[in-house]
Amino acid sequence: MTIEKIAFSIKSSAFGCAFLLFGIVAFPFFASAQSVQRDTAAIRRVLREQEAAWNRGDLSAFMQGYWQSENLEFIGKNGLKKGWQQTLDNYKTSYPDAATMGKLDFTVFSIEVLGKIAAYIVGKWHLTRPDKGDLHGAFTLLWKKINGKWLIVSDHSS
Repeated sequence: MTIEKIAFSIKSSAFGCAFLLFGIVAFPFFASAQSVQRDTAAIRRVLREQEAAWNRGDLSAFMQGYWQSENLEFIGKNGLKKGWQQTLDNYKTSYPDAATMGKLDFTVFSIEVLGKIAAYIVGKWHLTRPDKGDLHGAFTLLWKKINGKWLIVSDHSS
């Protein structure tokens, strides 16, 4: 075997090893990026479903985006309230009819997927209410993936 053939064989082997090593190292990154994209899309879908439910006046359907637990946290102008049912009851009291509910629009500024089961969202909400005057504010939402579904576990809306 000539020196040139040996050198080519070593370079080919080194390139093959480097390519294999890159694949092993990079695969989790690409898989993770795909997972983040899927999770972000799933969270955006829940938000769109919440908007649609609100805009048809269906607070029970709107609340399906929240964790149905007594540990759900909602922080608003009246401070911290706990529990899914308490949050639903507060919405029903604050928004008793279609005119008061208006039409909801979310604007998401950022979605940060924090791992396989947690995400943090910052955005704003706007209620168009021709007869009552528009309302708007900001929100931060902590989401958790529970039984394969993304749900809001803590909502701070102002």
